[in-house]
Amino acid sequence: MPNKEVGLFLLGVLAVLLIASAITFYLAKNNPGKDYTELVARIKSWWVMIAAVSFCVYMGKTTLIIFFAFISFLALKEYLSLIPTRRADRRLLFWAYWSIPFQYYWVSIEWYGLFIIFIPVYMFLFIPLRMVTLGETDGFLKAVGTLHWGLMTTVFSLSHIAFLLALPDEVSPAGSIALMLFLLVLTQFNDVSQYLWGKLLGEHKIIPKVSPNKTSAGLIGAMITITLLAMLLGPWLTPMTVLQSFGAGLIISFGGFIGDVTLSAVKRDIGIKDTGNLLPGHGGILDRVDSLTFSAPLFFHYIYFLHY
Repeated sequence: MPNKEVGLFLLGVLAVLLIASAITFYLAKNNPGKDYTELVARIKSWWVMIAAVSFCVYMGKTTLIIFFAFISFLALKEYLSLIPTRRADRRLLFWAYWSIPFQYYWVSIEWYGLFIIFIPVYMFLFIPLRMVTLGETDGFLKAVGTLHWGLMTTVFSLSHIAFLLALPDEVSPAGSIALMLFLLVLTQFNDVSQYLWGKLLGEHKIIPKVSPNKTSAGLIGAMITITLLAMLLGPWLTPMTVLQSFGAGLIISFGGFIGDVTLSAVKRDIGIKDTGNLLPGHGGILDRVDSLTFSAPLFFHYIYFLHY
């Protein structure tokens, strides 16, 4: 069972979602001329996602690690369904999928040394070795780079969320589960903040060729919002001081922004709007975890350097 701080934090998240649902219902009822279908779909998806995470939190760390392994599987599967692959490489995809249980097994036994090098070193060396034995040289460089980048983002980067759970509970006042929730909630709220500040004040497009909806007002407003929220929650949920929480807020906000626009560049390169339709109103799994591919490893190594 989660401790008191984690329980209160989850109740706070649910309260915010209830308020958002009530506002959406009010707007839809009193503005019949406007279409709120996508917003309603987004709220419903948030309910499902928060319910899933909350259930896993109450089931314990092992369930959470399995849950994030499944998220990595879905993200990698979605990624591999989008990118062009050579026929010769299809046999290699089997080994790419098998990297997921191995990577999360290192998390479950708290083996940091192998966790941190398995994909960046061993899979980095194994993928081209296996490709060479297949004997196909046309498009070799593009294929090997594309597959390894996918493993790094969907498996290695996201597995840092799970390894927060392997950190000693004693260091954090609310336990390691609180560290994971701190990262998840702030990263996702960063996306919402960017959208809201961009709609309220945004005119100047920050990188229009990559993501035309991103504005400098959205980025700056979100960074201020998330940094203040981090300074409020950090000393309560994590071992960080107020000043350290300030740094964590900047890292999560800016890292989340870079992760978001990086996937936007990938989608523009292959000519799609969303990576899937698994989450109504949000798109695919990659559309939802894109920010975490940058914020998760950056936050993990920040907290690991400071306190572990």
